[in-house]
Amino acid sequence: MSLARVFIDGDQGTTGLQIHARLQGRDDIAVDTLPPESRKDVKQRSRALNECDIAILCLPDNAARQAVSLLDNPAVRVIDASSAHRTTHGWVYGFPEWQAGQPQLIAQSKRVTNPGCYSTGAVGVLSPLVRAGLVPRDYPVTIQAVSGYSGQGRAGVELYEGEHAAQAPAFQVYGLRLRHKHVPEIQQYAGLTFPPVFVPAYGAYRQGIVMCIPLQQRLLPGGGDVESMHARLAQHYADTPYVHVLPPASAAELGYLNPELCNGGNEMQLAVFANRESGQILLTAVFDNLGKGAAGAAVQNLDLMLNGTVE
Repeated sequence: MSLARVFIDGDQGTTGLQIHARLQGRDDIAVDTLPPESRKDVKQRSRALNECDIAILCLPDNAARQAVSLLDNPAVRVIDASSAHRTTHGWVYGFPEWQAGQPQLIAQSKRVTNPGCYSTGAVGVLSPLVRAGLVPRDYPVTIQAVSGYSGQGRAGVELYEGEHAAQAPAFQVYGLRLRHKHVPEIQQYAGLTFPPVFVPAYGAYRQGIVMCIPLQQRLLPGGGDVESMHARLAQHYADTPYVHVLPPASAAELGYLNPELCNGGNEMQLAVFANRESGQILLTAVFDNLGKGAAGAAVQNLDLMLNGTVE
C-alpha cells in the first residue's frame, strides 16, 4: 500500500517547523518539502503541489493564494494554515469541535482552512453559548488575549532567540487600530452580529495563549445563568479529546491562569468564572498558539482527511 504524500509548503516558518516535527516517525505518510534553493521557484513549487495527496500551506496570505492558484490536479487536497481563506466560501473551517458534523466535513473536504490562533479560543468559548442563546448575537463582546512572542512568527522567534537575541519586552499590546485580521473570522464563526473589540498582546515567553472574555450579567438573557453556561460548554465538548471544560469547583479554586499550561500539546482548556455580587462573568481559554492554535490543529485536520470518514 502506497503512503499518502504530504507536501509542506513553507516548512521553515514556526508553524511549518512544528508540523514537520509532529509528523516525524509516522509510517502512514511520506512528508515532502522543497530544498532552500527551490522554495521560491514557481515551477518547483507547482510540481510539488500537484504531485502530492495533501498540501499543507504554511505561508503568508498572498503566497498561500498563489499556491492554490498553481493547483491543476483536482485530486490534491489542501490545508491552509494562513488566514487567506478563513472566511472564503467553499473552504471548510478546520475547527473540528466547532459544531456537530464538522469532523465529517473536514474529513471529506478538498479545501480546509485552519483557524487563527486567537480565533480558536474565541470561537471555541463563544460559539456554543451564542447558539444556545445564552450570549446574545448582538452582545458587545470584548476579547483580551496574551500570546507568546512566537505568535509573531519566525521573525519574532529569531529576534528573541537568535544569535543576537534581544530581551523580549515584558508585555506589548498591539492591534491598536482595532483591525486585527482574526476579527472577521471570530465574528463569522462565533455567530456575532457585530465585530468584537479585540485587544491582543505579546508576553515575554515563547508560546501559549491565555484569553479572557468579560460579560455583564445584566446584559444577558435572564440575568446570565452561569450554571447553564458551564453546562452548555461541558455538553458541547463532552466527546471531544482536545477541548476540556474546567469543572466549576476547580475553577473556583484557581487564583490565576497560566498561558503555558497546554504547551506542547493540542489541548485547549475553557472555563467560566463569576462574581455574583458584582454580576460579572469571565469566559477564558488557555491553549498553545503553536499547538491547538496552529500546528496541532493542522495535524488534527490532516488525520481526519487521511482517514476520510469519522465514526
